[in-house]
Parts: sequence; structure tokens; C-alpha cells
Amino acid sequence: MALLQIFDPKARAVPIGIDLGTTNSLVAYVVDGGVECVTDCNLSPLLPSVVYYGAHGATLVGDDARTLAALHPRETIVSVKRFMGRGADDPETRRLGPYDFVAPREGESNTVRFRVHSREVTPVEVSAEILRELKGRAEDQLRTVGGAVITVPAYFDDAQRQATKDAARLAGIEVLRLLNEPTAAALAYGLDKGRTQGTFAVYDLGGGTFDITVLSLDDGVFQVRSTGGDSQLGGDDMDRAVATVLLREMGVDDFAHASPELVRRALDAARAAKHRLTEASETTVTVARDAGEDFSRALTRAEFDAIVGPVVERTGPACKRALRDAGVKPEALDGVILVGGSTRVPLVRSFVRELFKHEPLTDIDPDQVVAFGAALQADMLAGEGPREDALILDVIPLSLGIETMGGVAEKILTRNTTIPAGRAQLFTTYADNQTGFVIHVVQGEREMAVDNRSLATFTLKGIPPMAAGLARLEVTFRVDADGMLDVTAKELTTGVEQRVEVKPSYGLEADDVERMLMESFEHAESDLAARQLRERVIEAEQVIAATQKAVGIDGDLLDEDERAELDGALAALRDAVAKGDRNAIHHRTEGLDRAATPLAERRMNRAVKRAMSGHALKEFEDELDARPTHPHLVGDGHTH
Repeated sequence: MALLQIFDPKARAVPIGIDLGTTNSLVAYVVDGGVECVTDCNLSPLLPSVVYYGAHGATLVGDDARTLAALHPRETIVSVKRFMGRGADDPETRRLGPYDFVAPREGESNTVRFRVHSREVTPVEVSAEILRELKGRAEDQLRTVGGAVITVPAYFDDAQRQATKDAARLAGIEVLRLLNEPTAAALAYGLDKGRTQGTFAVYDLGGGTFDITVLSLDDGVFQVRSTGGDSQLGGDDMDRAVATVLLREMGVDDFAHASPELVRRALDAARAAKHRLTEASETTVTVARDAGEDFSRALTRAEFDAIVGPVVERTGPACKRALRDAGVKPEALDGVILVGGSTRVPLVRSFVRELFKHEPLTDIDPDQVVAFGAALQADMLAGEGPREDALILDVIPLSLGIETMGGVAEKILTRNTTIPAGRAQLFTTYADNQTGFVIHVVQGEREMAVDNRSLATFTLKGIPPMAAGLARLEVTFRVDADGMLDVTAKELTTGVEQRVEVKPSYGLEADDVERMLMESFEHAESDLAARQLRERVIEAEQVIAATQKAVGIDGDLLDEDERAELDGALAALRDAVAKGDRNAIHHRTEGLDRAATPLAERRMNRAVKRAMSGHALKEFEDELDARPTHPHLVGDGHTH
């Protein structure tokens, strides 16, 4: 007798974990206390992250799409993750593939658009096709699918994270949480392998992104201690390096001088050779020319290592910095977890072994470990199984703050702050009768705002005119568990408030994170000097303005010699400001303060006499200048 599977419509929706990868994507779930990946009809858990758009609206995803990439390179989108959250005018965008990009029209957002036949698609739409296919696979196997935890590189910024959420929404998936890929891998090793204690480094080299994370595991608490990486570095760069050599040997100088079809064939041949050289010491690479006889040559593993070595070595500085930030020496680690298909390359494994002084952990398939961790997290968030008590404490990869007077970047949430996190800081006005604040949100480690990345700008209006220094602006930054930033600005005396979810129109450029951190170290001394100079100039200008105002009102209180001394001190301070001499500004500000002391005392006496004569306090209160200790920042902030 044949047995039929009975579908129970009341069965619980199974939460899933999705690894939305650059090269391949996976979906996993928890069953009977273990984790399994959803497989296709060939029992493969990997779905190639490739989407083909046909001339008449048909769409293919996965292996079928990948087979068409060489014939239809412009209509087949490969490695779309590298375009997520990027700008259309980003030079790196056009380097990444043989596509027909559409320039944004007036009034449109500055986002990447691919022209495929008569339609235009964005990276979000392409990613949605991949997510839709993953969801369909899961439904075929599980019948009813619940919410999903979707993993993202730790160094994805707000725009890239938001783009991932948008793609999930288009695919009809409820996002339970965005989880950083290295944290997901650590979760899989900690929970699925029964580890309860230790400090680990997670080296995650995928097709298009690299992350390095140092975290500690203590009885179910996963504390990320530092993170680093590059959102535009991965196995694709190895393929490009090999393909560049192949094209040059074929007589083509670079990708720009090759047809899109030839570029795709060279990249595919390079990737296939990389895979074969994981096991073999030598292979043959063949690339079909546009016309004429095919190009073919032998490639040894030693040659391959020499070609891709610079790509692998680019991961080194971020690893060393992450260890330094975490205060951990390589020898003190309990293990190094490898994540991502690119870590199968023997050169990568030997590089990691030498750098960290540990044999890398490969207990779990590096292609599947992130999906496993995402599934475990989804299971926890759904309240299923025995793992509800595990706690994940992730961190912010780059400092967040606002621009203050003089272009100074005031950090509100610093790099490697544990999330979710919130912090408020108080600021005040620089000029009299100021009725609004322009809040410029920046990201980075430099002391001056112009040297950091601009995230958003908004204006707080409707503040009644007040003397400089009397307004109290509280700026609150909140970063949620998904790493998304929310900024609130509130003027405390009036209650006027403005809130913005920071969603920049495109993501970090290639190597931006690495560059921003390296520059913060390289320019630390000069940045600090520039910041101190700007702060002293601002203070001096405010003192000059306050002194001139006081002289204008009550100058008659000074005799001729006192007035001459005060004018001389004013002139000296103006001269120091003009020359930009930090130390001279400091000393001459103190000199002006001493020269103005007699006037300040006599103004106070005059004010007291007026009050005693029956005048209301308000009549002379506005005439007195309250000099704030800092022109903008008036508090040390507090956390939520």
C-alpha cells in the first residue's frame, strides 16, 4: 500500500535562515534539534546567485541562469550583492561587470540600474528574485515557511542593509533580523558543535565580501569584541586577477577593450580553474575567442597563487587591526573559523594558518556554516527548541556622529560599540537668534567631518530666537539589532523634535572602510591638531563677538587706558586667529579675558543697580553674555 504525506494547514510555520551570498545562496532550518539545508533535485544546497532576464519577461535563477551568462552577459546578472546599496555614479560600479548601466534621470534616486532588453532592474529587484527562489525551495520541502533571518556582511552599511530588507519585502519574506555573517558562523560553531567557552576569530572570505570578527563565547553569550573587513573584496577579485592575465595573453589589454561575452567567458574559465586547483596542482584553462581558435594554456597552482596572492594579502591588515582592537594576541585565540567558499583555496588556508598561528576550524562546510547560524538564530527568535537563552552582542564597525561648528566631527557612538545601542549628547547654538539646527550625520574615524562619510542631513526648525548658548539641542543616536541607525534631534527648552531613519542613497565605495580606518591612524596627529585649532578658533571668535557686544553697550565704563588695553588684546587675538596659530590663540584668548575683567565686573555692578532701582530682571538679563565652556558640545552625553 502506498503511503501519502498529509499536509496539515495548521502546522507551524518553520522559521528559516538565509545566507544571501555573492556567488551562492542557501536556506536552512532547524529540525529535531539539528540544522539542515534545503536542497534542490540534485541534492545540492547551493543556489548560484545568478539571475537571467529573458526577452519576453521570463526569469531564470540559479544553475540555469549561470549556463546562459556567457551567451547573454548583459542580461544575466552575476554577483549582484556587490551592487547592493551602491551609487550609479560610483566608478567601482562599472568595473564590476559587463552590464548596460542606466544613468539616473532627474529626480530619481542615485541607485544602480541594469538595462535588460526593454526593461530596467535594480540590484534590489535582482536580489528579490534570488530570495523568492530560496523561499520557494523551502516551501516545497517544508510546506509552511515563517519569518527569516538573513545574513549580511558585518561591514554592510545602512544603505546596503536597507537594500537587503527591501529585497526580502519584494520577495514576500518577513525579516526577523539581519545577522552579521561572521556572527552567524560563530553561532553555528557554538551551538551546533556544543562549544560553550572561548575566544574565536571568524575569517569570512566569500565571493564578494571579506569580514574578520573576533568574538568571545561564554555560556551562551556571544560577545563580538571587534570587527573589520572590506565589503568589496572576495573570490570574484581572484577570478578577475586570473581573467586579466588570460585576456592579456590573448592580446586584450583590459576588460574595457573586450566584448562583454569574452569578459564573461574569461571570468567563468578563471573561476572554474580556481575550483579545480583547490585539489589539483595543475589544470588547463580554455577560453573561447570571439572569432578564431580557442585560447588554451596550462595553469599551475604556484602560478595561480602568485596571481591571486595580492588579493589574499589585502585581508591581512584588517585581521591584525581586529586582533589589536579586541586586545587579543593570535596565540590567545581558541580557534579560527573559516567561512565562505573562497576559504577553500589552499593559499588562503596557509595564509590564515601563518597569520593566526592556528590550524583553521573546518568542522562545518564553509559554504553552509553561515546559513546554519542564521537558521539557529531564526529558531531562537521564534522561541523554538532549547536555545532561547543564547544572547548575541554584535558591534558597530565604524563610529557615528554629527558635524559641529567649524567642521569638527563629534562622535556619538564609537566604533566597536555593542548593539543594540543608544546614546544622547547635548549641543548648543553658536550665534544669537538662531532659529534652527542643520544636523549632518557622518560615519568614520577622522576628526573633521569632511574626511568622513556623509550619511544624512536634516534640519530642526521652529526654535524661538535665543542668545547664543541658551538653546539646548539633544541629539540621540540609536542603532538596532539589525545595525540600522535612527537619529532624533530635540530642542529641550521648546520640545521641538525631528527624527530621521538614516538611509543614504548608496553604499560605501570599494575599500572605503579600509581607507577610512587606515587614514584615521595615519592622520591621527594632524587630525587632532586640526580639530584643536578649529575649536580654539571658534572659542576665540565667540569671545571676540561677546567682547565687542559688551563694549558697544557699556564701553563708557572703561577709562582711556583700559579701553586701549582691551582694544590691543582684541587686535592681538584677531591676528592670532588670522595666522591659525593654535597656541597663540589660546594664550591671547586668556589675555583678552584678563583685559575684559574690569568691564565684566562693572557691567555686573550696573546690572545690580538697575535691578535695585525696580527694573525687572528680564530687562538686563538679555544684555549679559553667558559665555559657554564649549561653543557647541555642552554635555558628555548619556546612554540608553
